Amino acid sequence: MRVFQRVVDEGGFAAAARAMDMSPAGVTRLFGDLEQHLGARLMNRTTRKLALTDAGETYLVRVRGILSEIDDAEAAVVSSNQEIQGTVHVLTSPVLASYYLAPRIAAWHERYPKVALEIAIDPFPQSRVDEFDVTFMVVDEGYDANVVARPLATSEWIVCASPKYLQRTGTPLVPQDLAQREYLKYPRQQVGGTSSRRLGLRPLQGDGASVEVEMREVLQSISFDVLCRATLDGVGISILSRMLVSRYLASGELVHLLPDWIFGRLTVYGAVPSRKLIPARTRAFLAFASEHLTA
Repeated sequence: MRVFQRVVDEGGFAAAARAMDMSPAGVTRLFGDLEQHLGARLMNRTTRKLALTDAGETYLVRVRGILSEIDDAEAAVVSSNQEIQGTVHVLTSPVLASYYLAPRIAAWHERYPKVALEIAIDPFPQSRVDEFDVTFMVVDEGYDANVVARPLATSEWIVCASPKYLQRTGTPLVPQDLAQREYLKYPRQQVGGTSSRRLGLRPLQGDGASVEVEMREVLQSISFDVLCRATLDGVGISILSRMLVSRYLASGELVHLLPDWIFGRLTVYGAVPSRKLIPARTRAFLAFASEHLTA
């Protein structure tokens, strides 16, 4: 099982052999023995690439859980007499990896020097929760999924621009002042049909009426980094997460416009697999994540 998982993770038999300090022939033999034992082909192999079969995809999910349980059992025995150690396998979206996790790896390592982090990236991690120890998800209001998840922090989608842009165009004071301004749009920030250029805002407090404004779209991207960079460079106005751009707001590189209005709210969740046993290292990492996100 470990050989199978490593072949998939390393992308090949030779790479898996190097990672596991085994001979390529030994890895190939064990992989073949596993397929023969199961009576199913797990991977289609050509001279150019390896691709999991449907059976292989299904088996990989279960194998990750089984091996994780074995690691957890061993770690539980070790940790009864020693400080926690091992590896926390994390899945997260690109934006949380860059803006939240990366700046805090040093602090984590200082606190738990014997617990390594293995961070995988997926723009839509919700469907892979059972494959990892912790999955970080950023979801909008009303999210409902059958996963075991802990809310870690809540933030708002706010209107942002750079001082450079505001010097050129003036500072909007009410939502209607956004009309025909340059709009840097994330595709999901949408009112109406797929070609809509309307931006919908609602009051930060209370149940007042929402406002829709027609803007001039000059950029659309699913990448938070692209939108944030363009906003910092003065290209236009965008809707960004207050939590993720807090450092730019604090430094004055970005200005929070229309502070009494928001596009919506978002919550960061830390999801764990459905299995009952959560290792000490995973609990420690979730506590660390909650502490720093709240701060």
